[in-house]
Amino acid sequence: MTFPDPNPKAELHFYLQSAREALLWKLEGLSEYDARRPLTPTGTNLLGLVKHAATTELGYLGDTFARPSGEPLPWVAPDAEPNADMWATADQSRADVIGLYHRAWAHADATLDALPLDTVGTVPWWPADDNEVSLHHAVIRVVSDTHRHAGHADILRELLDGTTGMQPTNPGLPPADTTWWEAHHARLEQAAREAGESSHEGV
Repeated sequence: MTFPDPNPKAELHFYLQSAREALLWKLEGLSEYDARRPLTPTGTNLLGLVKHAATTELGYLGDTFARPSGEPLPWVAPDAEPNADMWATADQSRADVIGLYHRAWAHADATLDALPLDTVGTVPWWPADDNEVSLHHAVIRVVSDTHRHAGHADILRELLDGTTGMQPTNPGLPPADTTWWEAHHARLEQAAREAGESSHEGV
């Protein structure tokens, strides 16, 4: 893969942007309920992942480098309830959360453009004796976190309606019809059961 401007900032931004777009795409075409519904025992949901990703960018690529965005983020205030950044309340619209994420992109990108990668910032929520971080490290951290959550979103969306992949034109799976996938699923289930039975035999 080549880049028009082969420098570290361009590469970091490329991978960050690809993760951002993959995460947002997972909301397209869903009802308000499906965009928000908890799909794991810990409540993981698609719109909440976007809200969390926006909050993460504003923190690590804003506040950490003395570039506050001015966005009100009550869900990360000291008195906020646990996990409040991982779900959207009924009065927080999808447009509000997506708009916040877009503004977070712009703010984070401005930080990346304005500062050298070796700029050292201070992470406000880390321990005071170990809270310094370079911009390079902070961007990598955000890229990693966003791709991780894009992977979560991929699985959640597949559970909802079978949609997979990082973008509409790339499902990330071999071409096959429903019958093939059902047989494939059954084959994996059988293999797992056989492996489980074999492990019990050796006990």
